Amino acid sequence: MARFASIADIREIEAAQPWPASLPAQTIYELLGQAKDKYGALNAISFQMFSGPAAKAETVTWAQLHARVTQAANLFRSLGVGERDTVAFVLPNCSETPVALLGGMVAGIVNPVNPLLEPEQIAAILRETKAKVVVTLRAFPKTDVAQKVAEAVALAPNVETVLEVDLLRYITGVKRLIVPLVRPKVAVTHKAKVLDFNKALDQQPKNALTFADSAGDRVAAYFHTGGTTGMPKVAQHKYSGMIYNGWIGHTLLFGSDDNVICPLPLFHVFAVHVILMAMICSGAHVILPTPQGYRGEGVFDNFWKLVERWQVTFIITVPTAIAAMMQRPVNADVSSVKTAFSGSAPLPVELFHRFERATGVTLIEGYGLTEATCLVSCNPVDGEKKIGSVGIPFPHTEVRILKDTPDGPMECAVDEVGEICIDNPGVFEGSTYTESDKNIDLFHYDIFLRTGDLGRIDADGYLWITGRAKDLIIRGGHNIDPAEIEEVLAGHEAVAFAGAIGQPDAFAGELPCVYVELVDGAIVPEADLLAFAAEHIPERAAIPKYLEIVSELPKTAVGKIFKPDLRKMAITRVYNAALADAGLTARVTVVIESKKRGLVAQVDPAARSEDEQVKRILGEFTRPWEWADAT
Repeated sequence: MARFASIADIREIEAAQPWPASLPAQTIYELLGQAKDKYGALNAISFQMFSGPAAKAETVTWAQLHARVTQAANLFRSLGVGERDTVAFVLPNCSETPVALLGGMVAGIVNPVNPLLEPEQIAAILRETKAKVVVTLRAFPKTDVAQKVAEAVALAPNVETVLEVDLLRYITGVKRLIVPLVRPKVAVTHKAKVLDFNKALDQQPKNALTFADSAGDRVAAYFHTGGTTGMPKVAQHKYSGMIYNGWIGHTLLFGSDDNVICPLPLFHVFAVHVILMAMICSGAHVILPTPQGYRGEGVFDNFWKLVERWQVTFIITVPTAIAAMMQRPVNADVSSVKTAFSGSAPLPVELFHRFERATGVTLIEGYGLTEATCLVSCNPVDGEKKIGSVGIPFPHTEVRILKDTPDGPMECAVDEVGEICIDNPGVFEGSTYTESDKNIDLFHYDIFLRTGDLGRIDADGYLWITGRAKDLIIRGGHNIDPAEIEEVLAGHEAVAFAGAIGQPDAFAGELPCVYVELVDGAIVPEADLLAFAAEHIPERAAIPKYLEIVSELPKTAVGKIFKPDLRKMAITRVYNAALADAGLTARVTVVIESKKRGLVAQVDPAARSEDEQVKRILGEFTRPWEWADAT
């Protein structure tokens, strides 16, 4: 592995391994074949259905994975999936998930879908990607994935085949006898053919493809955005971008003797491109604990014992998971761990310190995004780690901080905040999203992807994220970065997470508001937290005007605080308070998301007689509203 300590090391790697000459393979199947040839007998993937440190696990070698992926690709092709057709999967983590993922990439275009989405959202993605085949769960206790997918497929007539994975095969003992008795019924109203995934795989050749592999680079994956800014958009990923991400992991981080624990979902780019692709390139071993990963029952309680069991060398995590880990003792031998990587969201400084004090493990922050396939930058493993920064750009990645001016985009000075714009082999210029209108104004100079993230580059070349352009709280024309508020409150000993947003205000447009989740067992008055914020937030305008403690902040499947839900809560609260203060009976019952208008407050139509008064009161706010039965 190359030394990764400074910008100078990056330049040396770029000179020694120019791109695309250093591209290790042209297709995913070729790359997987190389892994089979080099590392065939080594462990590739291990999956535990349950989180116990002695729970049964299923492990496949690189040779076995290659054979099963070959069968999956042959199966999908037999079902009519060509290179421009889509195989979607709506699955939690299990041994079948990477098989569906990689097989879908080989036969056509794979479309991982978040199982936590609602049926209407799943259906919208299936329609947008024109999925022909969907791989999902058979009905199983304590999960509604099968039910949601059945409903979604009924709304996506393009789906011709549904392939089901039965988790029963991972169950032993008495539970194996009980599951068939309590298996939920699924109302199927769609017309797609339904098959057993594993049985269908067994009928396919495993030694070679029944068709010719792709001739070269092409789009092979659709990933929907799962961030905090609204309805999912679908990003297109090419072989070259995915292989680039794997090349980075192998070049700078992983070797065939590494064991990597990754309790993140395989519908997200962090787990797929940063980890799984790097495992294929390096021959390292990845461990997937429970179908729900970090959300799985007992995963946090058993986490350190799992690290000891598998002799983990790298921990893959996100800030919300780190915060949960720090509420539990490090009760196992973790001396095998070299490093922990945190991504997905900015890491509060205090949480960084807590983790390193408790574990003795070096924690490294990095940065990536779905629109760029993933990887952008990382704190150097062998060099200076600047807490709060996301490190230095990877080899063959160029980052520019640009600002809009009347004369067009201009580059910012050192430490000047602007929009983070990037170019690397993972950026698909001009066609990032499947919907062409979403690509309008997405690039500067037709090359540099506009990330929507605000940031700066310091004198040493380290990248710092200061917020999201769309997340800015705009108070009377004054821009407030939510991170200012969140970082301060995260430093309070009773606070696990904080999510700051702008709540509607008739005078200022927005006022800073923050929702807080406490650590387990903590009790603190909201007034005390507000006083703490007022004392420690240096910018007076950023001091929250409202703070509310909630039992749990809404989060995405990869641990980001889901701010649209917080905004909906704030809009409902503020609008209803204004209506009540005016003596009206009208109330906001729900806040919906419109693709064209953003968040829209819907008012109970029972109060239509107050139409003129409601128009006057709610018209003072910038956020739109409508009667609930409006069309």
